[in-house]
Amino acid sequence: MGRDGFILSVDQSSLMKKTAVSTSWVILDNRGQSTMLDVDKYVIMRRVQIHARDLRILDPMLSYPSTILGREKVIVLNLEHIKAIITAEEVLLRDPMDDNVIPIVEQLQRRLAPDNPISQGQGEEEEHPGVRNDIDTEFPFEFRALEVALEAICSFLDARTRELENDTYPALDELTSKISSRNLDRVRKLKSAMTRLTNRVQKVRDELEQLLDDDEDMADLYLSRKLAVASSPVSGSGAPNWFVNSPTIGSKISRTSRASAATTQEENDVEELEMLLEAYFMQIDGTLNKLTTLREYIDDTEDYINIQLDNHRNQLIQLELFLSSGTVCLSVYSLVAAIFGMNIPYTWKNDHGYVFKWVVIITGIVCASLFSVIIFYARHKGLVGS
Repeated sequence: MGRDGFILSVDQSSLMKKTAVSTSWVILDNRGQSTMLDVDKYVIMRRVQIHARDLRILDPMLSYPSTILGREKVIVLNLEHIKAIITAEEVLLRDPMDDNVIPIVEQLQRRLAPDNPISQGQGEEEEHPGVRNDIDTEFPFEFRALEVALEAICSFLDARTRELENDTYPALDELTSKISSRNLDRVRKLKSAMTRLTNRVQKVRDELEQLLDDDEDMADLYLSRKLAVASSPVSGSGAPNWFVNSPTIGSKISRTSRASAATTQEENDVEELEMLLEAYFMQIDGTLNKLTTLREYIDDTEDYINIQLDNHRNQLIQLELFLSSGTVCLSVYSLVAAIFGMNIPYTWKNDHGYVFKWVVIITGIVCASLFSVIIFYARHKGLVGS
């Protein structure tokens, strides 16, 4: 068959590597040290042992809603621009060079470092410099990373809400003082922006609410506990500090009652995570309440504008009624002029000049009476104001 009979064998793995698109990731370990990566999705899947359908949630080209998924060894986090994979030992954050992601990377580096003086001495920590560090040490690594992400997204949405409020309230006040096409178009754009921002805040709020309503989903987020149970099912020597140092739970652990202690620990852990999620749920709910108040203010302004427009419309109707009434009265004059202007010989036309005066007077009285009757009828029916 010559050259037509050749069969080319292609290495599937090399073809996959050539067709895969590389993406930028930053990896932060439990010491706060970061490492930049530029790899394709298959490397990430092998590194964190995650399915492709879960990794697809982090694809910015696909419009997935805000999601917090707990898997066997990872937490998949998709909150607006925060697209991360959290394990028990490290955090993988996508697109670290994005302007909205850079502050999150810096915050993770400060908060994940075990002994970082930068994380101390800020706000209330100036009075108690060792409180935050002790809490972060006892708290599981995945929860510290999750807390940074939730704090960042709540602060980001709240900042966007404040910016929208600062632009919307003056625009609405200006619209009420002067109704113009420019002001109406400005308010329309702000209302569209408010609707989009409300949908974004609502998605984050719904995800937190759904997570709070299901204890099993919250239990899936305890990666350190699952890792400890899998690595040391009998001795418990590999358990992390937050598991062993608990005074209420450590006293109950024994080789004969390990199941009961694990159950009690799980309940306490779910309660701790629930308190953490409730704090940020209240914050995002407060942001949603601000947007709801802003929407109500916009609706009230629209009602006020509609009332003003109805008033102007009524004034135009009243003016039209006056003009129509005047036209009818003038038509009476035209009718009389047409009658007397016909080229028909009349005997009373000769030497009766006073007739013109009486015709004009009588016609004027009839027109005025007709105009008064029309206006009285319109006021009686409420078509014009008194």
